[in-house]
Amino acid sequence: MHFAKTNRAAACVALLSATLMAAEPTAPPPFPEPDKLPARAELPAALTTFSGQPVRTREDWVKVRAPELRALVQHYEYGFLPPPAKVVAKLEREDKTALRGAATLREITLTLAQPEGAAIRLLLVVPNQRTKPAPVFLGLNFRGNHLLLADPLIRPPDDWKPRKNETLEQVRGAEADEWALDQAVARGYAVATFYNGDVVPDERSAAEEVLRKLRPPERAERGPADCATIAAWAWCLHRAVDYLVTDPDLDARRIALVGHSRNGKTALLAAALDERVALVVPSQAGCGGTAPCRLPPDIAAPPDGKPVVETVKRINTSFPHWFCGNFKAFNDAPDRLPFDQHSLIALCAPRPVLVSCATNDRWANPPGQFEMLQAADPAYRLVAGDGLGAAAMPAPGQLLASRLGYFIRPGGHAMTRADWKAWLDYADQWLPPR
Repeated sequence: MHFAKTNRAAACVALLSATLMAAEPTAPPPFPEPDKLPARAELPAALTTFSGQPVRTREDWVKVRAPELRALVQHYEYGFLPPPAKVVAKLEREDKTALRGAATLREITLTLAQPEGAAIRLLLVVPNQRTKPAPVFLGLNFRGNHLLLADPLIRPPDDWKPRKNETLEQVRGAEADEWALDQAVARGYAVATFYNGDVVPDERSAAEEVLRKLRPPERAERGPADCATIAAWAWCLHRAVDYLVTDPDLDARRIALVGHSRNGKTALLAAALDERVALVVPSQAGCGGTAPCRLPPDIAAPPDGKPVVETVKRINTSFPHWFCGNFKAFNDAPDRLPFDQHSLIALCAPRPVLVSCATNDRWANPPGQFEMLQAADPAYRLVAGDGLGAAAMPAPGQLLASRLGYFIRPGGHAMTRADWKAWLDYADQWLPPR
């Protein structure tokens, strides 16, 4: 597919999606029903196919194992992403003096061909001091673009509602430290973001209504492998990438995805399914993201009945709209999964992946996240020639900047300026501004 050329004067462009894996079938392959899968306590090897054949060459990985894994994770965990959709971009506002003159801020509406009436409100901040197109971090935010900067003109989401006694003006810029746009711009990086509820709300009944519009009209109920919310959010990130690769101010070869918590799960899935993404930073993504589904019995079912880390059953119970119907079948039998979260990381090879954690965020299982990097390492060494650069977790505050990277800082479940410093340090190594 070809992209229409960007027309800044008209501030409107018509785009056609070019997601690299779009040619792969979106219909579920003939995999067994979940209860027919064999139980295995050990992690399924990234370099062994579903039928048990070893993967010995990079060609085997690219042509056989990677396509199989992309089908498996969608079929049994996230649901299959919809086909790419046409995107029409319109520049709504431009401020060339943002961040005290350091950046140009643009608000861009990306109207999607499906679901009908859907639109992504993209906030893009690009450094002014540069001689070449800038690398860009793209990620979802939780409550709206207006929380990232104290700019009275940034449009809030159409469904924005105040919490308690807060007002709209009180919350503008409330998440400035969580996104640290000034740090990214000062180091030569652009940042693009949009509210995760722009297309698919993070509420069960509202999400199901939109998901219905993303599948064939004859299927009123969501099937066991149909697209669920995290897959739909990943699909939305792909639509934003469709736009970013056409922007002459941005380097289409240096697009990094970033996300925190559920948005980190989404960023990793989006990167695994789209090779246009050059680097991904899933932050504290936990269960269903960068932490294992398989857990030792004393952790998954401790004597007091209170797990210290999130389990498949817990996340499916609390957030049933996030994952596909098939994933619920593994609530009490995660050892039947024919993959684990290291497979999702492996699908990003050879692109750099930085798993970011916090010491007090035990629920997200930081040690388990490091174990997933260890399990993905053989695939990286086959595909890229290198992978994880250490045998043990680094000390808090110390960045492990290998191709499979790890960072853990003191503190709890949040995005912070300290996180962004580490993420930018990592990006400087793997996709530095030129």
